[in-house]
Amino acid sequence: MEKPRKHFIDLVDKAIVAANTMDREELLFSYKGILYPVTVCSPEVFRAMESLEARTDDVILAGYPKSGTNWVGQILTDLVATFEKKNQDEENSVNEEELQEFPYLEVGDIEKYERMNKLPSRRVIFTHLLPDNLPRSVFKNKAKILLLIRNPKDVATSFYHFSNGLSLLPSYETWDDFFIAFMTGKMPWGSYFNYLSEWNKHVDDENIMTITYEELKENRALGVKNIAAFFGISLTEEELQSVVEKSSFQSMKENSPKTHGAMGSILFRKGGVSDWKNLFNEDQNQEMDKAFEEHIAGTKLGTKLKYEVYCRT
Repeated sequence: MEKPRKHFIDLVDKAIVAANTMDREELLFSYKGILYPVTVCSPEVFRAMESLEARTDDVILAGYPKSGTNWVGQILTDLVATFEKKNQDEENSVNEEELQEFPYLEVGDIEKYERMNKLPSRRVIFTHLLPDNLPRSVFKNKAKILLLIRNPKDVATSFYHFSNGLSLLPSYETWDDFFIAFMTGKMPWGSYFNYLSEWNKHVDDENIMTITYEELKENRALGVKNIAAFFGISLTEEELQSVVEKSSFQSMKENSPKTHGAMGSILFRKGGVSDWKNLFNEDQNQEMDKAFEEHIAGTKLGTKLKYEVYCRT
């Protein structure tokens, strides 16, 4: 994944050019009650997405925006690439560039899913979507999903900086303005609390593994090993360690111009924990604490987030 990803960079560059010609209120559209960026998503694409036929060996990463999906996506892509490289049949090898699609399922053109249906396994797929908005075949065929979650205060903080740094999304004059939008769910891909609530309904599904951003930060090596085991990716300790090293924040930040183009420096800003303490005031802390208690605290995902550890002042 350190090599240039032409499809990713081209799509993002075109979307940025388009967004720069648009007014703030034109940047988002609503589909089934949820907002999405108009330069990379469309109702037509969402309808076409239902034609995707999921496979049991698909490697799917689900996570709300700014939960660390690009970071964990790097890990997944490297795990699969390392496994396939050592098991590849040279006589039947294919041009990897021809097989690339933009990794986020809901981003692309309406023909994308026909092309994806023809791709060889294993396909690596990322998504920010709610479970009910995924193609029905994902759950029907029991495709394996790695669900990535992150403490909501850091998600909000990271999303704020991301929105103000990327022209694809509406910017905000103040953190207070953004906080209101985040708490009322008027965000691209909707409410994070609703996202957690909906995915919590699937937390016990045998084809789903949940991991938190924070536990991966605490012990990346163990996290990588557990992820590989979940997807049945058999690698040596040396191969696993190579993936771990390439997925350090510093390594990814340095390679981001090659892997993510103009969006790289915005995606990989700090990559830390508890940055929310630099923005939240006391009233905002209390408001989010109350929302967490009301919507998430009593759930399995709420417990896994360790809110008391990462989100209390």
